[in-house]
Amino acid sequence: MSKGQLIGILVVLIVIVAGVWYATRPKAPATPAPTTPAPTTAAPTTTAPPQTTAPPKKVKVAVMFDIGGRGDLGFNDMAWMGAERAKKDFGVEVTYVQPRSEADYIPRLRELAGSGEYDLIIGVGFLLTDAIHQVAQEYPNQWFAIVDSATPDPNVRGILFKENEGSALVGILAAYVTESNKVGVVLGMEIPVLYHFEAGFYWGVNYVENKTGKDVQIIYKYTGSFVDRALGKQVSEGMLAQGADVLYNVAGLTGLGVLDAVHDFNVQHGKEFGPPFAIGVDSCQDWMYPGHVIASMMKRVDNGVYYAIRDVVYGNFTGGIVAYGIKEGGVGISGLEELQAFMQIAQEMGTELPDTPENIIAKWQQMRAMYPEEVWNTIEEVKQKIISGEIQVPTTDSPEEIQAIRQRYGVGVLGG
Repeated sequence: MSKGQLIGILVVLIVIVAGVWYATRPKAPATPAPTTPAPTTAAPTTTAPPQTTAPPKKVKVAVMFDIGGRGDLGFNDMAWMGAERAKKDFGVEVTYVQPRSEADYIPRLRELAGSGEYDLIIGVGFLLTDAIHQVAQEYPNQWFAIVDSATPDPNVRGILFKENEGSALVGILAAYVTESNKVGVVLGMEIPVLYHFEAGFYWGVNYVENKTGKDVQIIYKYTGSFVDRALGKQVSEGMLAQGADVLYNVAGLTGLGVLDAVHDFNVQHGKEFGPPFAIGVDSCQDWMYPGHVIASMMKRVDNGVYYAIRDVVYGNFTGGIVAYGIKEGGVGISGLEELQAFMQIAQEMGTELPDTPENIIAKWQQMRAMYPEEVWNTIEEVKQKIISGEIQVPTTDSPEEIQAIRQRYGVGVLGG
C-alpha cells in the first residue's frame, strides 16, 4: 500500500470519528433569538419527523397544567396525549405537574427550573403566561414553552393556534343545521385566546347568512370558569330555554356541561338525534353523546406539544412563536378519522364509551346524513379557501375589537 493510500484512509477515519462526535455531543440551548420573536410556520400534522437517526440523548420534560388540569377530555388531555406520544416515539422522560391554585404557578416553575433536570418545561394554558415569563427571566438558560400564549423571552416558545379558522368551519355548520335560527356559544374565562373562537364562529354563521338568506341570532356567555361542569350545564340550559338549538362548547371541563345539557334535553323530548346539537372543542368529542354532538372544532394541542419536545430531542428547539392553523393541520372540523381515533384514545385512557364503537359510528353517520351535501361541500370549500389565503377569517386579542365584531354580527349576551 502506497503512502498516499495510507494518508487517504487516515483522512476518512478522522472524518468518521468527527462526525460521530458531532452527532452525539451534548446540545446546549441555541443562541437566544431576538426579544420580539417573529412568527414561524409550524409543520403540518401529517409531516413525519424529518430525522431518521436515533435521538442523540435522553431528554427530560416537565409538563405543567393550569388549575383546570387533566380530565377535560379536551385541552389539557390533548397536551398530555402529545407528551405521551413523544415519550413513546423518542424515549423522553416526562414529569406531570398539577398546581393546586394559581399561587402555585411560580413556586412550582422555580422548583422545576432550579433543579436543572429538565431540558424543556411546558406550561399548558394562557393562565400560566405571567408565571412563565417571570421564571424564564430568572433562568435564561432553561428552555420553556407555553400553549395558547407567548412571552418576549428568547428561551420561551409560544405554541399558538388559529382558533378563528377552525371556529369558522363549525360556525358554518351551526348556521346550516339550526332550525330555530338561534345558536349559542358557552365560554370559559374571558381571556384573549377565547376571542379567537368567538370571532371565527360569528364569521362562519354570517357566511351562511349571506349565502342562504337565513337570519341567525347568536347569543354568548362567559361562565368565568374552565372547571365547573355543572355551571356549564346551567348556562346551556338557559340558552336552550331561550330557543338556541346549536351550542358551541368553548369552556374546557365547564364545556362538558354543554354536551350534558344538550343530551338531556334530547332525551327528555324523546329525540334520538338533534337539534338541539352540541359542538365539541379541542379534541373530537363527537363520540360522547352519539346523535347529539354534530361536530367538534379540533385544536391539536397534542401536536404543538409533541413538536416542541421533538425539537428539543434533536437539538432544533428555538424560542419565539409557532402558529398552527388549518393549513398547518393545527385546527379543523372533526371527521370520521378523528372520531375513530379519539374513541380509541378514550378507551386507552380508561374512559367508558356510551356504546360500541361500531354503533357510535353508525349513529354519527346517520346524524350527518340528515343534512345535504351542500352543507359539507361549503365547509370544505371554505376550508380550501382559507388554506389558499383567498379567505382570511377575522380574529383579535382586544376586548374593544371583539366587542366591535359582536356588534358587526349582531351578537347578544345571554340574559342581556
